[in-house]
Amino acid sequence: MSATRLAALARTTDPHTMLRRFLALDAVVTGANGLVYLVLSGPVARFLGVGSGLLPGLGAFLVAYGAVVGLLASRDRPPAPAVRAVVEANLLWAALSCAALGLWLSPSTAGAVWTVLQAVTVLGFALVQYTGLKARQGSSV
Repeated sequence: MSATRLAALARTTDPHTMLRRFLALDAVVTGANGLVYLVLSGPVARFLGVGSGLLPGLGAFLVAYGAVVGLLASRDRPPAPAVRAVVEANLLWAALSCAALGLWLSPSTAGAVWTVLQAVTVLGFALVQYTGLKARQGSSV
């Protein structure tokens, strides 16, 4: 992804702001997803075709993870090691989501589509966060 496209996506050319915005977006989307899993676990589990016991735990994890990423996004200069940890966690999540489809989940069609879509979304977060981190490290500020 080019720096120009990344700046357009973040609506800023400042690499610090760019990285913080991508982290904040991840935090909001992840936290909201987790809240839906917690509050509506029964209906969502039936729609996705997964066991009802899976979503509350997953939801609690996602809410906590979203809060940590949000805290990181609130810092003026999120530490590079912490950002790298978020990128790696997102890459792991995307890979495990796809592996789960083939190895242990048997979701409905909607659940399979949802699992792939959220894996692609999380992979996208990892990509823009990594690119934002590199842009920040390349800046002289």
